Amino acid sequence: MTHTTPPTAPDAIVVGGGIGGLGAALALTRKGVRVRLLESCKEFGEVGAGLQIAPNCTRILHEYGLLDEVRALGVQPSSMVMRDAVDASELTRLDLGDLERHYGFPYLVIHRSDLHATLLRACQRAGVDLLNDQHVVGYENTASGARVTLADGRTEEAEVVIAADGLHSVARALVSSDEPVSSAYVAYRGATPIEMVRSNDISETDVVVYVGPRCHFVQYPLRGGEMFNQVAVFESPKALAGEEDWGTPDELDEAFAATCDQVQEGIPHMWRNRWWRMFDRDPIMNWLHGRVALLGDSAHAPLQYMAQGAVMALEDGWVLAEHVGSQDAARTAEGSGVDWDAALASYNAVRPEHCRRVVLTARAWGALWHLEGLAREQRNAVLRGRETHDYSFTDWVYGPTALVPGDEPEPYRTIPLAEAAREPMLVR
Repeated sequence: MTHTTPPTAPDAIVVGGGIGGLGAALALTRKGVRVRLLESCKEFGEVGAGLQIAPNCTRILHEYGLLDEVRALGVQPSSMVMRDAVDASELTRLDLGDLERHYGFPYLVIHRSDLHATLLRACQRAGVDLLNDQHVVGYENTASGARVTLADGRTEEAEVVIAADGLHSVARALVSSDEPVSSAYVAYRGATPIEMVRSNDISETDVVVYVGPRCHFVQYPLRGGEMFNQVAVFESPKALAGEEDWGTPDELDEAFAATCDQVQEGIPHMWRNRWWRMFDRDPIMNWLHGRVALLGDSAHAPLQYMAQGAVMALEDGWVLAEHVGSQDAARTAEGSGVDWDAALASYNAVRPEHCRRVVLTARAWGALWHLEGLAREQRNAVLRGRETHDYSFTDWVYGPTALVPGDEPEPYRTIPLAEAAREPMLVR
């Protein structure tokens, strides 16, 4: 889908055509910004299976006029249920109907490619200049904005560049010398027609997560209940030993050998020819290098335990656009009229702290899921005592995103077991 470059130069360049990049392009275009999006692949698309989108995301999709489309493509589960992966006993649950009443917006599950396609169509309707086969290898500031250099030597310039270039971001090197952090955990996925698993002991209405020693297993329906998504995650002994060939199917089978029948029935449906090694990034509190701004995984790649990776990326674009839209910008013959320095500074003042807390809480929550021995028994006892309708530990993440600094809760701290067990069952 390579479009002919129009004669009018863009106000903003977005690098990366994933969910975060498309979301940012759409959000800025809605505020009157002319956006050009550069995607390295020859075609737009997403790899993966299921994705969970919580009220802090469906709120934004509603504002974009996309919620009905997303709801029709996905599933609105009745509950989120956490079970012990060894004995299958229920530990705790969230009533997702009551959750919607509490936050005003639903909790949905959707195939990643369906959400991506929805955002792509919205960008096309909005007039975003979408360019494929554009591999960005460098970023730099200019006197009037920023410039990207492509692999073929060409350059593109705009008033601002938004780098939504993922976990292995080229732009991140402008603000940090860090590298992705391996958790030594691996994810296997499998989305199949639901008829293939109906004979198993599954729920067609709930999101279910089985938490076990050094592993967990997630199940939920997709595409109006026609498909069933399953995710198996485990710690790799080969990764811990420093071996390069880690996360292989033999490790998958061994990791879940002692789990309950419900999990054992699901393991054969995993895609065994590909797997995802799980990395995140240490939080950084500055996402700006002049007029180059990080967004999405380039800024805050998380582990998946809070199901907020794609959500945070969409929030990033929405927040940035809200700060652009709060200005009395007047387009001129020379440009957008946006005070990008002010908008970027406001974005950078709000988002890093919130995303830092998500990234670090996800690490702690993952550790809690994977406890073994006496610690597992203690965790289960605490979870069984949790009040189903207690939202005191979800408000900070599911509530409206702050537009001004200072609205975040106290900085992240190491949380004791009893408190951590009251955190939401946020899974993907």
